[in-house]
Amino acid sequence: MARCCACTGPDAGRALAHLAALTGRAPAPAHAPGPAAQAALIPGEPGFATGPFSADGATAVGEVTLHNRPELLAELAAADRPAPAGCPDGELLLRLWRALGADGVRLADGLFVLTVVDGPDLVLIRDHAGARTVFYARADGCWAASTSLRALRRWPALRTGVNLAAVRSFLTFAYLPGEETLLRDVHEALPGRILRLRADGSVRQEQYWEPAEVLPADADAVPAAEYARQLRALLEQAVARRLPPGEDVAVLLSGGVDSSLVTALAARLHDRPVHTYSISFGDELPNELGYSGLVAGHCRTDHRVLTVSGAEVAARLADTVALLDSPVGDPLTVPNLMLAEAVAGDGLTVSLNGEGGDPVFGGPKNLPMLVYEMHRDDPAPEVRAEAYLRSYRKCYEDLPRLLTPGALRALESAPEPRRHVAPYLRPGPMHALLNQLLHCNLRTKGAHHILTKVERLTASQGVQGRSPLFDRHVVDHAFATPPRLKLHGTVEKWVLKEAVRDLLPATVTDRPKSGMRVPVQQWLGGPLRDLSGELLLGRTARERGLVRPDTVRTWMRREGSLLPRQGGKLWLVLTLELWLRAYDL
Repeated sequence: MARCCACTGPDAGRALAHLAALTGRAPAPAHAPGPAAQAALIPGEPGFATGPFSADGATAVGEVTLHNRPELLAELAAADRPAPAGCPDGELLLRLWRALGADGVRLADGLFVLTVVDGPDLVLIRDHAGARTVFYARADGCWAASTSLRALRRWPALRTGVNLAAVRSFLTFAYLPGEETLLRDVHEALPGRILRLRADGSVRQEQYWEPAEVLPADADAVPAAEYARQLRALLEQAVARRLPPGEDVAVLLSGGVDSSLVTALAARLHDRPVHTYSISFGDELPNELGYSGLVAGHCRTDHRVLTVSGAEVAARLADTVALLDSPVGDPLTVPNLMLAEAVAGDGLTVSLNGEGGDPVFGGPKNLPMLVYEMHRDDPAPEVRAEAYLRSYRKCYEDLPRLLTPGALRALESAPEPRRHVAPYLRPGPMHALLNQLLHCNLRTKGAHHILTKVERLTASQGVQGRSPLFDRHVVDHAFATPPRLKLHGTVEKWVLKEAVRDLLPATVTDRPKSGMRVPVQQWLGGPLRDLSGELLLGRTARERGLVRPDTVRTWMRREGSLLPRQGGKLWLVLTLELWLRAYDL
């Protein structure tokens, strides 16, 4: 996967001219960018343009895939700023921004990060939902930005270390939900934003897209079937735009309604074969293979089931964690990588998935918060945010006995994790509680867990992972739909299911979400037992001084009051330790 870096300094133009000689032919150097603007590009996906691109006096590098080129070319032509019909996607996005500003970026539909050298400033443009990621830092009077956190880590001018506040956030959420990274003084640009990093060290942020609760005046008078009909049209458009012209396409099929509807639409809309892939952890565990097999047969796809063993997870976990710019405490990371390898091994370059249905249309993770809201006595907004953190059921309530006394003292003046969610959980763009929860899920877990994991793991194999349910038009429609049609009584994602009811067997559409049971506890008590002990109780972890060995030992012995959740919590701590080692921290 291509990784781009850029810096600003007094020699920006000269360095970017030198850049052209490196594009697509040189691996990333051992050093990251210096004070002059430069980029290091690793050859990535076939036809995946990284730059540099120049237009209207600005030069950029980026990772840009656009799904609506004809529409964007027409917009530029109408503005009397036509672009060459065959220009790369990155150049097209640069021209849109130069010609139309934020309005031009808003029109783009795709996966993109663009880093623009605009005079003395560095401008970062990230896509609507956060499918691609960019990081930035400042040192020695210079801004640096990169789609690779590892590249910034190698920048000699950047004197960084472990960000303790981010450690606490990771142990709370199982991912990092906002701008912070695990590297001190290194930040992640938020999705739907244009950041201008000024030469004087200041940062100006422009929000070009944010979901909002925009219900029609006659929302209650509009028939439910009309919302479903409009949604169906948008789903078809979202899937169609993401199908690779003239190529077979892969779909990761779990058997749930979200991945099943993407499979059904791909099979109906694509003029090439559809290949579906599912995961098994062995016949002795509950799974959804019966449903995924039913959907594959119904849609006549070429279906494969990959069996993942605990031994494979143990052997590959460290390398998989190292592929991620920020750790994700999700035990499906290795299986996700193996799926990407299978897709690439079959010669496919695009893989669709059903990610996004829960955070956009009201999946089961919202129910604990809705029940809590019915019974809470304290009306203070921060109380709701605190309850939200507990609903994750990760390590938030264990932090006093998990972190060392030294780490806890250092965190006394650090901002609390609830700052990441509190702004979403009060009236603002969203008024209904369900929409506030969905907005929070979309902007935290969606952008910083789901999409970044999909992108990094699939891209490592030269595959583009595309998520139609995160399409901005689909998301906008979801927040223009009355909440009662998303969580309809006890039926979750009701309007989404109604929109695709004719595509799938009722057995799939109407079944409750069960999810895939990942045998974390078995892995930690078997193939991962020795590795976990060596890493979490070894000298390196002890000297780092973040977590208490006695608490880790208790969890490894499956003792205490945590049953049956020690496995998931140990997995978080193990993932964190592996990531810190991968980044030499």
